[in-house]
Formats: sequence, structure tokens, C-alpha cells
Amino acid sequence: MPRTPFPFAAIVGQDDMKMALLIAAVDTGVGGVLVFGDRGTGKSTAVRALAALLPPLKVAGGCRYNCDPSASGEWCVDCRARPQRARSVAAPVPVVDLPLGATEDRVVGALDLERALTLGVKSFEPGLLARANRGFLYIDEVNLLEDHIVDLLLDVAASGENVVEREGLSVRHPARFVLIGSGNPEEGELRPQLLDRFGLAVQVATPDDLPTRVEVVRRRDSFERDPDAFCEIWKPQQDRIRRQIVRAQARIAAVAVPDAALEQAARLCMQLGTDGLRGELTLVRAGRALAALDGADRVGDPQLRRVAPLALGHRLRRNPLDESMSTTRVSRAVAELMGT
Repeated sequence: MPRTPFPFAAIVGQDDMKMALLIAAVDTGVGGVLVFGDRGTGKSTAVRALAALLPPLKVAGGCRYNCDPSASGEWCVDCRARPQRARSVAAPVPVVDLPLGATEDRVVGALDLERALTLGVKSFEPGLLARANRGFLYIDEVNLLEDHIVDLLLDVAASGENVVEREGLSVRHPARFVLIGSGNPEEGELRPQLLDRFGLAVQVATPDDLPTRVEVVRRRDSFERDPDAFCEIWKPQQDRIRRQIVRAQARIAAVAVPDAALEQAARLCMQLGTDGLRGELTLVRAGRALAALDGADRVGDPQLRRVAPLALGHRLRRNPLDESMSTTRVSRAVAELMGT
């Protein structure tokens, strides 16, 4: 029986991390979340807590890839061949861990050797990418991931589809997931190609004030001693966040992005010298998701100001004449353009 996850609402502090995860839950197209920082700061706890908070998915019954019954254009081969399988059933949002030592076959899938040897039938055994479809793929210590696995993830993240051609098999299946990575920057840097694929990036640190540290320990100890009782105490707050997410998902398509917001996003990226246009696109999408969470009907400076450090901090070129942290540089540029 799976262990009860720590309540998302009970996580002390780490507001930027929680905001980034909520944005990714509302708009999965934001591009995932990278959380870098000290060990023991709640990174993996927050990811699993968010997944447990989300409402169940509607999936095609018996589908190995969690196909959406209402999106026939994105069905796997099995669901297309047997449309009656695409009846709707409820399933929890998948959260799949990708271990550092995972082989390529385990990640993308491979020939089912047992069926091949016993029945003489070539059958595909889905991998981690199949299980993560329409959910979260979580990689702890993502900066230590082997290069060939990074290349695989980049290809799938760009296409939303996993293609496996080996041992006489040719299989395609949907693989759209929110990529969540965490790690400690002291243990190695992330490849630039993968870093650029993360829509939002957050720096977390160990709390340096006594009341916060005491409260973290108090809540964690209370949870460890009686998880059910602790979760019951936090249930009203959990339900409130769940309703907020559901409402935001329902209304995000109606949130307007005025030309003034687009121009403000472009000015900010120009001032910071970000490469390409991915910074603007992510900034606008994240701003729209945050506006939906806020209950606002349009994106404005308040949303752009809050998401700018998360969407742009990891996209800045290193400036040898400016040793300040990238998020500090973004905040400084935001203050110059939008005021404090």
C-alpha cells in the first residue's frame, strides 16, 4: 500500500517552488519545473504532495498509456484499433520516478522477452515514459543524468511522442508529461540543452530563521507519528487548493493576454538579453496560469512580476561583470520596468 504523501498545504515556506508547481499543474504546456537547492528542503516532498492533490484523470479503460477518452486524435494504436476500449475510468495522476541508473530500455520500453520466449510473439513492454503520459516524470539529481538518457528526454519532450524501433518492433505512443527535475548544483551543472527545456526554474535554500526551522520540524514530526490524523487537520486547506486548481484549469482558456502584457514581456527579455523567444512564450504562459489561479481575467504586471524570476532566471547569459544571482538580475530588471 503506497505511503500517505505529506500534504501540499502543510509545506512550510518555499513559496516560489509551490507556485511553480501549481502553475505547471494548471498549464502542463509551460514546460516543466526545475528545482535546484540544498538537500532536505522538501523538493521531492512537494512534487508527490502536488500529485496527490490533483483530481483524478479520466483515462481509457485498460490503456497502458493513460489515453484521454475525449481526445481521439491522440489515442495510442491499441485504442484506435479498439475504440470500445476508450471508455472513461478514473485514475490518479501518475508520478513516475526516473532513477539515475535507468537503462534506455526501461525508459522508452522494449520487447517483452517473456512473451517472445514462451509464446513466440513480439510484444511491446512499455517503459517509464508510457507510465508518465499525462502525469509527472520526476528526476531527482537530474544534473547527474547520463547524456544518452538526456537526449532521449529532449526528443520526446519536443514531440510529445515516444518512438521505439528495435528488435523488429515499431511502436509509437503518446508521451506528454510534466518534467520535474531536482538536484544540488554543487554536484554538477545541468546540460544547457536540458536546462532550456524546463519552463520554470526555482532555487530553494535551507531556512535561515529559527521560527521557520522549528515549524518545519514540528509539522514533519507530527506527520511521521500519525499521518492520517495530520492529513485530516490539513484537509480543509488541501480541499481549498484543489478547488483553486480545478477552477484555474477550467478558466485558463478565457484569460486574456493584452498587447500591453506581451510588450512588457518582450521588453523584459530584451533588457535581460535572453536568447531566442522561448523566454517570452514561457513568461506569458506562466503569467496566464497564475492569473487563472488568482481568479483574474487578464494577465498584467502583477502576474509577470511574480513569474519573471522563475521563467527567465535560468535563461540568462553569464555576465562576468555582474556576479549577482540570475534571479536578482531579473528582479532588478523587473523593478526598472514595472516599479517595485
